[in-house]
Amino acid sequence: MFTIAKQFHFSASHILEGLPEGHKCGRLHGHNYVVELVLAAQELDRHGFVVDYGDLDAFKRIIDEEFDHRHLNDVMEGPTTAENIACQLYLRAKALWPQVVTVRVSESPRTWAEYRP
Repeated sequence: MFTIAKQFHFSASHILEGLPEGHKCGRLHGHNYVVELVLAAQELDRHGFVVDYGDLDAFKRIIDEEFDHRHLNDVMEGPTTAENIACQLYLRAKALWPQVVTVRVSESPRTWAEYRP
């Protein structure tokens, strides 16, 4: 199995709704997110790639145009947790490349959430 990964970055604000009163994530706040897209294949393509890294610019455009410097509560369905961001980005990426196996989203250097079916 061959595996590749590429990181993408975006900054956004959000509010996690329905949390207990006083929970810090229930207030307006933001993160400098790091998104890791992981793709895998049993066989390489005719150029020796799982997917050409340059082709992943389409994923960067999704992040830049739809997530970067946005208020996530305005642009996402469901909770704006790292878990749900990972799931929504996974679904978008999987529609472009069947080789996608997981998407990981970090809100800070010490935390991350991952979605894989």
